[in-house]
Amino acid sequence: IQQTVALRSICIKNRHYIATNYITFAYYTLNNNNNSTMKLAILTSLFATSAAFAPAANTNTYQRSTSLNVAVDTSDIKNGLTIELDGEPYKVLNFSIMKQARGAAKTTIKFKNLKRGTTIENTYRSGEKFETAQIDRKPSVYTYEDESGNCFFMDSESFEEVMVEFKAIEDQKKWIVEGMECDLVFFKGEVIEVLAPSPYVYEVVETEPNVKGNTSQGYTKPAVLDCGATVTVPGFVEQGASIKVDTNKGEYMERV
Repeated sequence: IQQTVALRSICIKNRHYIATNYITFAYYTLNNNNNSTMKLAILTSLFATSAAFAPAANTNTYQRSTSLNVAVDTSDIKNGLTIELDGEPYKVLNFSIMKQARGAAKTTIKFKNLKRGTTIENTYRSGEKFETAQIDRKPSVYTYEDESGNCFFMDSESFEEVMVEFKAIEDQKKWIVEGMECDLVFFKGEVIEVLAPSPYVYEVVETEPNVKGNTSQGYTKPAVLDCGATVTVPGFVEQGASIKVDTNKGEYMERV
């Protein structure tokens, strides 16, 4: 079953649609059929044809990055930085610096706990120190979602299946489509965050028609993308168009 999931993801990513349909059938048959003879026949067929489904040799090497613990202070704080507080990972959502007529400036930081999903806001004196969280980022391909909302990914290097709980993917879920390669962020062996690629090209599946007279500069409208998310686009963008989106900001960038 794991082999069929891996093969299916490779086929989707490389647009082998006929192979994808065949493997999908094989997966459900293996998963729901108790006939051992039929299972053996399907597995034999899969292994015999897997080479034809796989992409051509790729000279690119998947990059796994590791961020080590580094001491930083308030002057190093920036949005998106992940630090460790009381043994847990916190991501900087935003911050502000308040200068005072007397005394040192103060920095107010809003954090999100990446394990619990909660947010906190603390104020620190200028120069106070923190320790960045030691995290690992691993490229992985999104395969499917189960009935409980858990999402499954295939490690792009080892091809192992990784389950990600909904709370770790909630913020990015609307941008992720089947076959997309994302970065899984690990903290002490646990997935704490999923990062969709940015920018990314999506297809507009629903939007208002481009009516004459609505092409003036500055006219915008909502558009539903094939991933399910909605973004604001210029009036000239029509249904069926491909557009580039900044998934970090949730903003339209350009028509492709």
